[in-house]
Amino acid sequence: MKASGAGIAAASLSTLGVNAVAHAVEPSRVRYAKETSTICPYCSVGCGIIVHSEKGKVVNTEGDPDHPINKGSLCSKGSALYQVANNELRLTKVQYRAPGSDRWEEKDWAWALNKIAENVKKTRDAHWILRDAQGNLVNRTEAIASLGGAALDNEECYLISKLFRALGVVYLEHQARI
Repeated sequence: MKASGAGIAAASLSTLGVNAVAHAVEPSRVRYAKETSTICPYCSVGCGIIVHSEKGKVVNTEGDPDHPINKGSLCSKGSALYQVANNELRLTKVQYRAPGSDRWEEKDWAWALNKIAENVKKTRDAHWILRDAQGNLVNRTEAIASLGGAALDNEECYLISKLFRALGVVYLEHQARI
C-alpha cells in the first residue's frame, strides 16, 4: 500500500512539471551593482525608486518597497524609467526641419537656442497687445503658450512660469491639470 501510494504521488508530480533534478539558478544581474535610492522625476507624488548601476551605467530600476508613498509599486512612466537612461532610439542631438523641407538636419545646441530665442522675440513683438478692447493697459501676447510636462520638477515649473510671465505670455498650463 505504501509503495503504491508513493508511486502514484511521484507520477502525479511528474505530470505537473515538477522535476526531481535540481536546476541551476542564474545569478541576479544586480548582484554586484551599486544600489541608489532616488525619487521618480515624473510627477509630484514622489515615489521611491531603487536604481542599480555598474561602472556608471544604469542596469536596473525598480520601485522601492521601503518607501512610504509607493511601497514598491510604480505607474507606467515610473516603470519605464530605465529606458530614459538606456535607449538607443533616444535623440542626443538637436534635429531641425526647416519650413517647407522634407528632411531633418542635425544642428548644435547654440544654434538651436539662438533660433528659439529669435522666434520667441519675433512672435512676441509681432503680436504684442498694449491695451485691451476697453482701453485697459494689459502688456501681453496671446500668440505664445506654455505647456509644462510631468518630467518637470517644482523648481523648473516655477522658473518657466516666471520667464513666460515676464515675456507677457498669458496662456500657461501644465499637463498634470489637463
